[in-house]
Amino acid sequence: MSNSSSFNEFLLLAFTDTQGLQLLHFSLFLGIYLAALLGNGLIITAIACDHHLHTPMYFFLLNLSLLDLGSISTTVPKSMANSLRNTRAISYSGCAAQVFFFFFLISAEFSLLTVMAYDRYVAICRPLHYGTLMDSRACVKMAAAAWGTGFLYGLLHTANTFSIPLCHGNAVEQFFCEIPQILKLSCADAYLREVGILVVSTCLGFGCFIFIVVSYVQIFSAVLRIPSEQGRHKAFSMCLPHLAVVSLFISTGTFACLKPPSISSPAVDLVVAVLYSVVPPAVNPLIYSLRNKELKEALKKLIQWVQSQHQ
Repeated sequence: MSNSSSFNEFLLLAFTDTQGLQLLHFSLFLGIYLAALLGNGLIITAIACDHHLHTPMYFFLLNLSLLDLGSISTTVPKSMANSLRNTRAISYSGCAAQVFFFFFLISAEFSLLTVMAYDRYVAICRPLHYGTLMDSRACVKMAAAAWGTGFLYGLLHTANTFSIPLCHGNAVEQFFCEIPQILKLSCADAYLREVGILVVSTCLGFGCFIFIVVSYVQIFSAVLRIPSEQGRHKAFSMCLPHLAVVSLFISTGTFACLKPPSISSPAVDLVVAVLYSVVPPAVNPLIYSLRNKELKEALKKLIQWVQSQHQ
């Protein structure tokens, strides 16, 4: 029987033993990672530089892009580096850091998406009070609360997970240090504490989900009462990107947590992990920029300015 203190590294899941396929894995992850860096980086820069976008909605979007950049940078670069070096190893402290930062950033993102739902609710259902309810101080406090909540959750889960004795080796069957996979290495009853914390977190997450659903029920009720078609279209355009991001986040995360054991296998777990940890940060910038004329205009100006600097 071995304890977590008896080794100084974990072994992550190897995508393949074939060098050619390892390079394919590296190239695929590199493409996704660069797309996420470019998309989120452009959104952050455009919002920061264009004073027309210094509004609550874009302030929260900037925070969302920062969280997306952080979450994908926590998992993907290490997996790419391991493929290039033909190794599976990650240090004990590196694994703990992955668990902390990933859980911190994912939890903060869900909290922020809840805050963004409230922002859309106030903008559409209580427009006369929007300036009062969503002033700069209130926005900073809500964003700080989202980041703070994520930090506390990350700290709680990391401290609890790595205080559990491990009896089944150090091979993590995932491309990053994922809590459920680490718990599979724990001794018979030691994981129950972490399961209890996960249940509490799930309940709190469900509370956020209910808040988002109730907000959108009231939003759509208000939108359908708008007399002009142009007004309804504008209101829907404000809400649909956020709703799409929330749906992607919740659907992939829920499937990862609730998938039937009968279909669980290393290959299925790997695909699900990629879907909830890698795809959303790369796709979110595309979702937000497709239907947003203000953001597209700001991005166009930014690209034109960059091009002018190189001429």
